Amino acid sequence: MLFEFLAAIIAAATCAGIVWGLRKAMPNRVPKVALPVAAGLGLICTTMALEYGWYDRTVANLPAGVVVVDQGSGQQMLRPWTYLAPMTTRFTALDTRSIAPHPGNPALRLVRTYEFARWRPVEDGFLAVDCAAVRRVRITEGMEILPDGTLSGAEWQAAAPDDPVTRAACQEG
Repeated sequence: MLFEFLAAIIAAATCAGIVWGLRKAMPNRVPKVALPVAAGLGLICTTMALEYGWYDRTVANLPAGVVVVDQGSGQQMLRPWTYLAPMTTRFTALDTRSIAPHPGNPALRLVRTYEFARWRPVEDGFLAVDCAAVRRVRITEGMEILPDGTLSGAEWQAAAPDDPVTRAACQEG
């Protein structure tokens, strides 16, 4: 966050410096108001570039075997440009290296997930995915996986057949 703040300040100073130089070179051609306008545009454009680039930068830094299975974007009132081009503000990644089938029920898979959101720490957790019944549930306190591979205290959610989380957790190999 500090680096993004510094980048925005440097961009604003650079834009203002360019306009200041133009005002010195052409004293009566560039209006005085151009200096703060250039600084403001530098701040806004740098912020937009950093915000829109967050998703691609974050996904590029994921380790091999961690795949994105869901992403969310939308419009935000304080960022009016998102009405023209919504930006990704959150996504869910699944660690395919950690998929563990239950020994008593091979259709039940335990999977580690990561929830990423802009300006929030990463939240990790586990999902239980029932590949046979095409359903899943987030593992929480109070749930117990029994020796036969069933879960007690679980409120399963049905998943669509093309659900990317279920598909990634249930793929063989």
